[in-house]
Amino acid sequence: MLLTRLLHRQPGLICTLLLTMLGSGCTAPQAPNSTNMLTVAVAWKQTAAEYEALYYQAFNLAQMQVARALEARQQDAPPLAVILDLDDTILDTRTYWASLLAADQDFFDDGRWDAWIPANQIKASPGALAFLEYCVANQVEVFYVTSRNQGPETYAYAEAHLRNNGFPNADSEHLTVLTDSSNKQIRQDQIAAKYTVILKVGDNLNDFSRDYYSTNTDARKATMRRDQALFGSRYILLPNPTDGHWVRALFGESEPAPSDLNRRRFRQAAITGK
Repeated sequence: MLLTRLLHRQPGLICTLLLTMLGSGCTAPQAPNSTNMLTVAVAWKQTAAEYEALYYQAFNLAQMQVARALEARQQDAPPLAVILDLDDTILDTRTYWASLLAADQDFFDDGRWDAWIPANQIKASPGALAFLEYCVANQVEVFYVTSRNQGPETYAYAEAHLRNNGFPNADSEHLTVLTDSSNKQIRQDQIAAKYTVILKVGDNLNDFSRDYYSTNTDARKATMRRDQALFGSRYILLPNPTDGHWVRALFGESEPAPSDLNRRRFRQAAITGK
C-alpha cells in the first residue's frame, strides 16, 4: 500500500530510486584486472609440471658436473665448492607471486615482498635439497650469495629460510646477504680465491657474472652467446619469467613502477623483441 501511494504522489522519486538500484546495487561486482601481465607467467609457475621439471633437470645436471669434478680432483688441489643464489633458485617464491595476483598487482611490489619474507612461507625448490645434500656428503663446500634488504633482520630471515628447509651450511661463513648491492661477483671471487668453484647456480645471469648487469637487452644476449659453452657446465640456470635483471635491461631498473607507460613498454617488448 505504501509503495502504491508513493507511486501516485511522487513517481519521480520512485523512478530515481529504481534507477539507482539498477545502476549500483544490482550490478555484478567488478572483475579483477583481466589484463594483468603476470597472470600467464604465474599460472605457469604454479601449475605446470614443466616448470618443476626444469628445476629437477637443472639440479640433476649440477650433480653430474659435481660428480665429474670429484672424479678429476687432484689430491693437492684446493677444496671444491659450489655457489648458489637463494630466491627462485633453491627457495621457491611462488606464493609471493600468487599474492600479488590476488591483490590485482601486476608489478613486483617491494613492500609486499618485505612483508612476505618474514612470514616464512618459503619452501625448498624442487631438487635443490637433494643436490646440496649430495655436495656435503662428498665434501664439496656449499656457499650462498643473495641480494635482499628487509632491514636489520635481513640476514636472520635468510638464514632461517635455509635452516627451516634443512639446507646445509646455514651460517655466516657460508651465507652472504648483500643488502646494498646486487654485485655478487666480489664475494664469488673471494670464494674462488680459496676454493675450486665447480659451478654457480641461479635464476638470473647476474648470478654468474657482473658482465650481465646491463641496461641493454642486445648487450646481455651478446654476453650470453659469448658464454654459451658455460651453460650446463659452469653455469646452471633456473627459469624465472616474472622478475630479474632482464627487467632492468628493459626499463633501466629492476623494479619499475606499475604505470600504464611501463605496461605499454612490456607489451612493446613482447611484440617487437626489443
